[in-house]
Amino acid sequence: MSPARLRPRLRLLLLLLLLLAPAAWGCGPGRVVGSRRRPPRKLVPLAYKQFSPNVPEKTLGASGRYEGKIARSSERFKELTPNYNPDIIFKDEENTGADRLMTQRCKDRLNSLAISVMNQWPGVKLRVTEGWDEDGHHSEESLHYEGRAVDITTSDRDRNKYGLLARLAVEAGFDWVYYESKAHVHCSVKSEHSAAAKTGGCFPAGARVRLENGAQVALSALRPGDRVLAMGEDGNPTFSDVLIFLDREPTIQKAFHVIETLDPPRRLALTPAHLLFTADNHTEPATGFRATFASQVQPGQYVLVAGVPGLQPARVSAVSTRTAPGAYAPLTKHGTLVVEDVVASCFAAVAEQRLAQLAFWPLRLYHSLSWGSRTPGEGIHWYPQLLYRLGRLLLDEDSFHPLGMAGMGS
Repeated sequence: MSPARLRPRLRLLLLLLLLLAPAAWGCGPGRVVGSRRRPPRKLVPLAYKQFSPNVPEKTLGASGRYEGKIARSSERFKELTPNYNPDIIFKDEENTGADRLMTQRCKDRLNSLAISVMNQWPGVKLRVTEGWDEDGHHSEESLHYEGRAVDITTSDRDRNKYGLLARLAVEAGFDWVYYESKAHVHCSVKSEHSAAAKTGGCFPAGARVRLENGAQVALSALRPGDRVLAMGEDGNPTFSDVLIFLDREPTIQKAFHVIETLDPPRRLALTPAHLLFTADNHTEPATGFRATFASQVQPGQYVLVAGVPGLQPARVSAVSTRTAPGAYAPLTKHGTLVVEDVVASCFAAVAEQRLAQLAFWPLRLYHSLSWGSRTPGEGIHWYPQLLYRLGRLLLDEDSFHPLGMAGMGS
């Protein structure tokens, strides 16, 4: 994107961020001196027969394609896990426990929704009327056959609540929500196998960063307040404060792209939609390396690595994929960090490092002033998800990774 085309977008985005900044400051624990407490955000119920996102269920932008029925005797049956959450009522009309079986992704979203329901309507619980189907009661290629879909109501069966229940399901992270019937809401999630389901996060748990005292630590041991090796705006190495984690999922298995170099030898694993810096020749200065999605890096290109002295280009010798446990995406003050001695961005999904750094300014300010929590939470932070939605209004489609929001790891 040319600078002339980018400037109007930067001005508009800056205006939006100035409007967002007070909201970001006001959501920390306790009150900020001189601020007014914001009223709770008003949730808009889904209309009858409305679905979110506004695309068909079995497309990449929603829950993805059907992968085949799971039977108790099939190898894939081990993908299903029972949900014994006492805050959820399972109808289980077959009396087989089938409605309690679901994929881990579906279980996580359902448990999150159960909390939202109790907060929204004290004394009311989430109720599941249909979960995994082993008896063929649903239409052909229904995601119920894979444990990826649930039909839900509230425990009081008050149909006036179902539109808002659908909205709460969207907020809880279901990949597709449909106010399907006056009697229930249908929700579904992506497959555990799909690339889109596995691209959240950033680096694996065991990936190492270098602290200011010279020690190397795994991302799983990193904490807000630590200072890690990063790249400054001038292209030189610097140590930068870790502010928060934009994504932190210790127990999940993820699919990673592995970028390897030979001279010097480096090996970095990161999610496909994550950004690192590349150039087509080794003579390019560090400030001239461009932000590139990991999935688009090719052998023969150059990445920046930590060397002696400073940062230096290294030729990519191989690109592969692998799965590994954990997903960690720390945000530093400089918007960059050096992982496994390779320079990477803190951002993903949108191929605009400068724009991303500007867009995260309110969040950096909020946490650099110690208003934010120093205790790392789990899951994807709400702020990058909000920015993604704003970016869709402001940027060209080719600025985004093909996996879209599913690629938002940071």
